Amino acid sequence: MQSAEVIIVGAGMVGSAVAYGLARAGRRVLVLDGGDGDFRAARANFGLVWVQGKGADMPAYQVLTRDSSDLWPQFAGELAEVAGVPVDYERKGGLAFCLGDRDFEARGLALHRLHNQLSAAEQDCEMLDRVALEKRLPRVEFGNNVSGASYCWRDGQVNPLRLLQAMHAGIERLGGRVLAACEVSQIERGEQGFRVATANQVFGADKVVIAAGVATKGLALQVGLDVPLRPQRGQVLVTERMAPFLPLPASGLRQTAEGTVMIGATKEEVGLDAGTTMSSAAYLADKALQVVPRLAGARLVRQWSGLRVMTPDSFPVYAQSQSHPGAFALLCHSGVTLAACHAERLAEAIDRGVLPANLEPFHHQRFSRDVRQAI
Repeated sequence: MQSAEVIIVGAGMVGSAVAYGLARAGRRVLVLDGGDGDFRAARANFGLVWVQGKGADMPAYQVLTRDSSDLWPQFAGELAEVAGVPVDYERKGGLAFCLGDRDFEARGLALHRLHNQLSAAEQDCEMLDRVALEKRLPRVEFGNNVSGASYCWRDGQVNPLRLLQAMHAGIERLGGRVLAACEVSQIERGEQGFRVATANQVFGADKVVIAAGVATKGLALQVGLDVPLRPQRGQVLVTERMAPFLPLPASGLRQTAEGTVMIGATKEEVGLDAGTTMSSAAYLADKALQVVPRLAGARLVRQWSGLRVMTPDSFPVYAQSQSHPGAFALLCHSGVTLAACHAERLAEAIDRGVLPANLEPFHHQRFSRDVRQAI
């Protein structure tokens, strides 16, 4: 039986970030990935490192997101050096475009309320009216209904495919292993640690981290963690390469380092259906053209979809099993934004075997009516 100190089930954004952080700390890490036909949110990601607008009614998530954003510059630089893979990370700020005066006013009020939830938080967002927006983006001719945008200096962007590649390469270079086509079917705790079984192999470890996307629920139940989740489909469009015109990423619209323009993303409750639809393509295209009409002349070269991993309130779950100490379940739909925090602080906490107090609000027992059991 092959063994490791920590087995991570799932090689997506969350599992790979934690595995990279543990490998960097000198732990013997084994990452077990599923098959090519698995639902993979990591390979359908929009690539935003995003702060603004996140965490309504969950101040702990606002703090977590801001902390991760602030860790990202060092994380990206170190990862690129260790892995030898550039991830095209930029932190020049980001925009959320507003259509019409009501939208502009509502956006400003929503961000103001978010800021007030953390009275000591640094103000990192501002509203830009149309004149200020045009000065900020002189190469963009906006649609008539664009009234302005919110701007957050903490926001940024990254190439999500290169990020995933870099984390996998970093794990390997730091002495860990990433094994493909190893779908985990069973997790058991014995006298000498955990026994993790696939169809053809058995592995042993002192600790197990379940970060398997939509498959997390079934695996977590085997170690006494009942984690509620649901899949949410997101579809994205990509244009041909264009001359640079959009220097800042926006919510639902960004130009990549290669020049393509990404347009997204839908939020669809369709179960385990990762297909694409013409109706969604039309919806996304229409929304983008309202902001930047010149995109009407660009050819679409690709449309894809992925399944986000959503909890009932959309916020992450970080939990260690009480019945199976050393087994952790991690759920998150903001794997890119939180990658730096996952690699740094979450990996450190898992290594210690104790999740810190600032992660207690993310325990899945918040969804239970019976909260008498200690978290």
